[in-house]
Amino acid sequence: MSFDERYRAIDSRDARFDGQFVTAVRSTGIYCRPSCPARTPKRSNVTFYPTSAAAHEAGYRACKRCLPEAAPGSPQWNLRGDTAGRAMRLIADGVVEREGVPGLARRLGYSPRHLTRLLTAELGAGPLALSRAHRAQTARMLLVGTDLPAADVAFSSGFASVRQFNDTVREVFGMPPLELRARRRAARSEAPAGRDAMPGVAIDLALPHRGALDAAGLFAWMAARAVSGAEHATASTFARTLGLPHGPAWFELRLDDLGRVRLRAALTNLADLSTLVTRARRLFDLDADPDAVDESLAQHPQLAPLVAGLPGIRVPGAADPHEMLIRAMIGQQITVAAARTALTALTAALGEEVPSLAGVATGPGGGSEPVRLFPTMAAIAERGHEVLRGPAARIRAVTGVAAALADGTLTLTAGDDAGEQRAALLAVPGIGPWTADYVRMRVLGDPDVFLPGDVAVRSGAAAVGLPAGPRALDTWAARTAPWRSYLTAHLWRAVPPKAPATRRVAVGARNAERAMASRTSLSEAPTTGGVS
Repeated sequence: MSFDERYRAIDSRDARFDGQFVTAVRSTGIYCRPSCPARTPKRSNVTFYPTSAAAHEAGYRACKRCLPEAAPGSPQWNLRGDTAGRAMRLIADGVVEREGVPGLARRLGYSPRHLTRLLTAELGAGPLALSRAHRAQTARMLLVGTDLPAADVAFSSGFASVRQFNDTVREVFGMPPLELRARRRAARSEAPAGRDAMPGVAIDLALPHRGALDAAGLFAWMAARAVSGAEHATASTFARTLGLPHGPAWFELRLDDLGRVRLRAALTNLADLSTLVTRARRLFDLDADPDAVDESLAQHPQLAPLVAGLPGIRVPGAADPHEMLIRAMIGQQITVAAARTALTALTAALGEEVPSLAGVATGPGGGSEPVRLFPTMAAIAERGHEVLRGPAARIRAVTGVAAALADGTLTLTAGDDAGEQRAALLAVPGIGPWTADYVRMRVLGDPDVFLPGDVAVRSGAAAVGLPAGPRALDTWAARTAPWRSYLTAHLWRAVPPKAPATRRVAVGARNAERAMASRTSLSEAPTTGGVS
C-alpha cells in the first residue's frame, strides 16, 4: 500500500487494516492501529510501520486508547513466502525464545547477522525486537484477559525475568503491568478468566479476528475428522490435546455469546502459552483477511453466490505439521470415516496417555474429551506397522516418513520455504503432488494453493458452472490468485449432496469405475459430509 492509501485507511478508521500496519505520530510519540478513534493526525506528522516492533525501535509507544497490540495478526505473513514472512511465522511459534536468534537464522538458512540486517531492512526491526514485540503482545493479552499473577504472566509471555517483563510493558504501553490490567478491566463489562475459570483450566482468552467468520464450517470440518482419544468436536466447539515443547497441553476453541472465538487451555508449563495461542490461531485461520478474499472472489460471476452464501470462509490450518502429514498419508485412497477409524486405532495403540489433563478433558463433555496425545513420530516409525492396515507399500511409506521426521532427515515446519518444502515432500516415496500441495496449504497457511486433481474440488466446480477437467479448471483458477486456497474451500463446500441410497444402487454397476475414481485421494481432502 502507498502512503496515500494507508492515510485514507486511518482517516476513515477502517478496521479491516488493523494488524496490517501501525501509524506512528511524531507529535505525540505514540503509534496506533488504523481504526484508532482518536483525531486523525496531520499527514506531515505520520509515519507508517509494517510492525509494532519497528515502531518500538523508532522510539514510539503503544496508544493507550486503541491498544494496537490487541489487533489480529497480519495476513501478510501467510501471503508472503519470503524470508520475512517465514521469520514472522517462526517468531510467533516461539522459536526465538526456545532457540535464540541463531536457531531462527539456522532454520532460515542465514547467519544471525545477515538475518538481522535483512529483517531490519524489510520490517524495520531485527529478530530480537520482533520477538520482544510478540512477547509484549502476549503479556497484554494475559494481563487483560486473565487473573494470572504478574509473575506468571511474565514467564508465560516468554520473558526471562519479572524485571524484564516490567520494563518492556512500561516501555511499550507507557504504564506498569498492573495499571494496564486495571485500565482495561474498568473499560470492559466482562470479568477476566484465569486459574479459577473452571476446575483444572488455567487459561480462558478471547482470540481476535477480522471480518466475518464461517465458524459453523470450521467446527463441522473438525467434527468430521476428529480422532477419538485425542480430539473432540461438536457443532460449536473443538478440543484436543497437543504436545508442546515443555509438555502436553489441552485446548478448546468455541464461540461466546458475542461471536468471539475463545480459547480455553490447560498447559503443563505456561511458557508454552504463546506457542499454543499461535497454533490455535493458525488452526482456525484467524489472521486471514476475509474482506479482501471475499471482495476478490466475488468479482467472478460463478463465485459471487458462493461468497454471498458463505462470507468469511476459512481454510483450516494445522496444529502440528508432522501430524498433518501422517494424517494425510494414512488417508490415501480411503474415505474420511475410514481414515478417522484408522487414526483413532493408531492413537489408542501408540498415543501417550495424559492423566494430568484427564480432569479437564472429561469434565464438560461427559467423558468424550481427549485424554491422549497423537502418537510421536518415533512411536509410529517403530510400531506403526503393528497397527496400520492397508497396502504394505503405504504402511512402509508412512513409517518411513515418520522415521525421517523423527531423526530430522525430513523437516516440516510452518516457516519452510514453500517451493523447498514441496520438492522435499515429492522426493519421498508415497507422497504425490496432491499430498505435497495439500500439506502446504494446511501447514504453511499458504492462501494461494489450488488442487485441480481433487475429485471434490472438480465436483464442486461442475456444480457452479466452472470447467470440471483438471487442466481447464487449473487455468480458470489462476484468475483468482492469490486466494486460490479460499477458492478451493468454496468448491469443497459446493459439492452437491449425495444421491439417495436407492438411486445409488440402481446406477452403481454402470458407474462403478466413476465411483472408484471419485473416492477422495486423501481422507483429509474434504467431502460434502466433512464440511457441511
